Amino acid sequence: MENKEQIESQIFKLEEKHKDSGQDLSSYLDGLLYQRYLTYRVYIHLDTLLSLQVPRTYFPYEEIFIMHHQITELYFKLILHEQKQFVDHKAQDVDFLIEMARRINSYYEAMISSFRVKIKGIKCTQFLKNRTALSPASGFQSVQNRMMVMYVTPLEHLVNFSERNQYASKSTIEKLYEHVYWKKGAADRTSGENTLTLKQFEYRFTPRLIRISRQLKNNAIYHKYLGLSEEQKNNKRLIKALKTLDINANINWPLIHMGLTRRYLGDEKGQGDATGGANWKEFLPPSFQKNRIFSRIVNQRRVKRLGRTMGRSFVQAA
Repeated sequence: MENKEQIESQIFKLEEKHKDSGQDLSSYLDGLLYQRYLTYRVYIHLDTLLSLQVPRTYFPYEEIFIMHHQITELYFKLILHEQKQFVDHKAQDVDFLIEMARRINSYYEAMISSFRVKIKGIKCTQFLKNRTALSPASGFQSVQNRMMVMYVTPLEHLVNFSERNQYASKSTIEKLYEHVYWKKGAADRTSGENTLTLKQFEYRFTPRLIRISRQLKNNAIYHKYLGLSEEQKNNKRLIKALKTLDINANINWPLIHMGLTRRYLGDEKGQGDATGGANWKEFLPPSFQKNRIFSRIVNQRRVKRLGRTMGRSFVQAA
């Protein structure tokens, strides 16, 4: 009897829902009657997912190379998903913010672990041959990688370090974006001109990144922290989570990426060139980027020492 009453209650709620939107419940019920049961394969689009690895050469390891990059982009998407919840949160619930920061850190750590596997999982000889078919494509062109840093800190903090003191929050977004640090990583080392890799990226994504910058003005994770009360800002668990986020984003992730690039492109002096001409030897090291999210709670000298120590360990591991 209780089950019958529950079903009647559910049908009534469905009628109300569809009445409000001017829809006919009977048609939807017929649809439920005729449609197939949902399967795992259909729900996650498994067939499509497994068809997305399309090598351009005959080297077996290229498929591994593609899958690792696709996995990385999915981790980027997971990080962005949590970052968006962080900046959209209005209640200043510290426990919620701590949980979001911890999730972001978990995704960074999983992504970094995945790169450690990748460092040993692809033969250098095959990679060096198959990469010639990829130019000017480059991981430099990952827009999600750029979006992640924009969600955590103001655009003026992302200006190239050598020019950073010349700009402030009052500068226009367009002017700040013109001097963002990653552009230096895709400038031709001889002429100083933008490479085709950067030109492709700019043509496709500049309007989108400018729009995101406007949406995040005074509303990035950095601003969310500053907007908390003094008691909330001094929460030890929050400080620990945000410090870890700063180190993951600005040291651990660039260093593992640099270690992988060095393994495949660099000799002892790091002489190899990346596809598309990205200037990885100057661009990837945290000592070049000098990005900090939470400068008020992160000891910069300690971070510098940590970067040097971890840099040596990543290079040795590679």
